[in-house]
Amino acid sequence: MIMKETISQNSFTTRITAHHGLFDLHLKETLSYRDLIFLFVKRDFVSKYKQTVLGPAWALIQPLLTTVVYTLIFSGLAGLTTADIEGDYIVPPFLFYLSGSICWSYFSGTLIATSNTFLANSAVMGKVYYPRLVSPISTAFSHLISFGIQFSMFVVAWIIFAVIGGTSIVITPWLLMLPLIIIQLMILSTGLGIIISSVTTKYRDLQMLVSFGLQLWQYATPIAYGLTLVSSSESFSKYLFLYQLNPMTPLVTTFRYAVFGFGYFDLTYYLISWGVTIAFFVIGLILFSKIERTFMDTI
Repeated sequence: MIMKETISQNSFTTRITAHHGLFDLHLKETLSYRDLIFLFVKRDFVSKYKQTVLGPAWALIQPLLTTVVYTLIFSGLAGLTTADIEGDYIVPPFLFYLSGSICWSYFSGTLIATSNTFLANSAVMGKVYYPRLVSPISTAFSHLISFGIQFSMFVVAWIIFAVIGGTSIVITPWLLMLPLIIIQLMILSTGLGIIISSVTTKYRDLQMLVSFGLQLWQYATPIAYGLTLVSSSESFSKYLFLYQLNPMTPLVTTFRYAVFGFGYFDLTYYLISWGVTIAFFVIGLILFSKIERTFMDTI
């Protein structure tokens, strides 16, 4: 005799379906997969430096070499200013370029890695179910480890220059802004990366333009020069308000303001930067939610 057991729909703890609303982002479900996020963070970080001679030391070498090149070329040969405001403030060029380099390194690295989310994880996503947002979130946190290593190097350099003296660097309560700045960097890079990853599942050409676009964006951000290069220029000062609509500009200048104790900070543009950051992140989540249902058919 064959016994048939009817299982009610409510007895299932997890239901996998492609039919859900546009704003159904599965955020609560994603949070429940925090152990998987940790495993992906560990995987990404280990695989990045696996079979390399220097290992995680590359996280220090790359921004260090970039800073040395910027110091020699932009400050030494080109003589570009490292001041964000007018005045007799002294900041070592090496420390100035290092602060901008570590911010941009985290932003660009997270954006590029996140923009490749669907393509890089298609094999796993096609076989195993898990909330797809786990992948870009783990990418952002894995790059945060490298940022932590680079920031530690910056702190050491900051202490050395502070002990030597001859600078205007001071400790202020603005240092408390650093966690908020880092969080914004994470949200902005992840949001833009998700947008690009969602679009590139259908239009692969965009993937080729990401690195080139980031190079142009870097020069449109005060990384290799101080903000006064734009504000004091007769040709470009009238476009300063447009320049500061770049969300990375207030982020970088505020970061330098926090770590040096002086510099440029405009609350209006900083809040606009946050508004743009949140807008990109929300748009990215909505696109991600829409694309994840069909990306295996187009990837």
